[in-house]
Amino acid sequence: MKKPIPTFETDAQAEEFVGSANLAEYDLSGGKPVQFEFEAKSAQLTMRVPQRLLDALKERAKARGLPYTRLIRQLMEREVASSPPRSER
Repeated sequence: MKKPIPTFETDAQAEEFVGSANLAEYDLSGGKPVQFEFEAKSAQLTMRVPQRLLDALKERAKARGLPYTRLIRQLMEREVASSPPRSER
């Protein structure tokens, strides 16, 4: 049986553990993926949408364990990354 991951009080403790422990000895099945956001949020957007659309977005965000505003930002980022601006088509 694998060992449970210990609880850490600081990032430094977690970093030291990961740097020195043999992680193959530990049960990592309870982990969940996370996404780090490094770019500062410097602009604000206010928009009106149909309530039905907002409710659906909130439902999907909740199912993914995200705030709905982060889901909206991810959708916008995905759209911008996947298609060139109209003038370049």
